[in-house]
Amino acid sequence: MKGLLSDRYLEKVHELLERIRTTQGESIGAAAEAAAMALANGGGFFIGPLGHGNEGDLLHRAGGLMALQPFNFSFGVNNPVAECLKDRPRAEGFDADLEAARLAVRASNLRAGDCLIVGSVSGRTPRPVSTAIAAREAGVTVVAITSLEYTARVQSAHSTGLRLCDVADIVVDNCVPYGDACLEVEGLAVPVFPLSGIANIICCWLIVAGVIENLLARGLQPHVYLSVNREDGEAFNAEQLAEYNRLGY
Repeated sequence: MKGLLSDRYLEKVHELLERIRTTQGESIGAAAEAAAMALANGGGFFIGPLGHGNEGDLLHRAGGLMALQPFNFSFGVNNPVAECLKDRPRAEGFDADLEAARLAVRASNLRAGDCLIVGSVSGRTPRPVSTAIAAREAGVTVVAITSLEYTARVQSAHSTGLRLCDVADIVVDNCVPYGDACLEVEGLAVPVFPLSGIANIICCWLIVAGVIENLLARGLQPHVYLSVNREDGEAFNAEQLAEYNRLGY
């Protein structure tokens, strides 16, 4: 196939965005409604890791919702043993990854009625699956951002055998292909140029757009960041943050 790689990639991005626009409206709308309902009812709206730090695009930035907050955790045990002892079986039925997620949820500010976005492109990775399971057990509405084409062709790496799409309340398909990379290039053994970063961010911003619309329809004015690089940015944000902290949205 002729053409600059950059042009071919842009064509793939355009096709991706059109697929999201034409196929994911219902799921994105349901996710937005769930998040808006949580905020309107005194709950929280959170986003966990989406992969490669993509969730950072949604947090604490100009034009973004002040109400959207991160949910992430780390858990470690300093308990070395000899190499020959590392593979000893655990207690039957114990899943360290899932128990760490449950502990994190219980120790966090997540509460029943909140809404949490969780992402995994393949849907097979243990941590987002565990996070979704633990959050739903706590009564949190979980929105999954994943590729249904990708996840249909892989086995779960989670101890339950479940994928992210199996354990979420609402599933938004980011429409990326199996393996994520989208272009075959002569001379290369594998495809190049992933789509998931663009897809995940777009899906999440579309959810945020729906949240804003839903809150305004309820007569609630959501608080949004202004760029701190504008002359009035810092003062505006300080005032708005104080109001957000008082109202919760």
